[in-house]
Amino acid sequence: MQAGTPKMMARVLVCLYTTDEGRLTASELVERLQVSPASISKAITFLDSQGLIRRESDGRRRERYVVDDDVWYQAMISSARSNALIIDTARQGVGVLGRETPAAARLENIARFLDFVSEGITRAAEQAREVLHTQAATVPGGSAAPGPGAAQAAPAE
Repeated sequence: MQAGTPKMMARVLVCLYTTDEGRLTASELVERLQVSPASISKAITFLDSQGLIRRESDGRRRERYVVDDDVWYQAMISSARSNALIIDTARQGVGVLGRETPAAARLENIARFLDFVSEGITRAAEQAREVLHTQAATVPGGSAAPGPGAAQAAPAE
């Protein structure tokens, strides 16, 4: 919630994160959180639109809402795409206002800043996904051999 996520959305997200399977149905969320189905529906719609959860069919008529190892990568990429819309709009504003105006300079600075930050977020998300999602290979004796990119990861203590 301190990061700006509305209270109910944060509760649903934490509930999903703290289940062993990382997936629950709407009715399971209603039961665990003791809230109305409408509250869950609204929270799920918001979280889905932010890329923080995904929906999967359980083979019947019910959906399960899922958080998995890829959810933060998807959320970061979604954020970068949203920034791209702001960047494009700001650059269009530069053309409308005329490059020599202070307002156009401000819009160009916004576009440049967001472009730089989004590029860094995308690059970091891709690197983290590659390093953190690499499965460690098991070697004889039961110990795990480091996977690709392990040299970049911090050693375990």
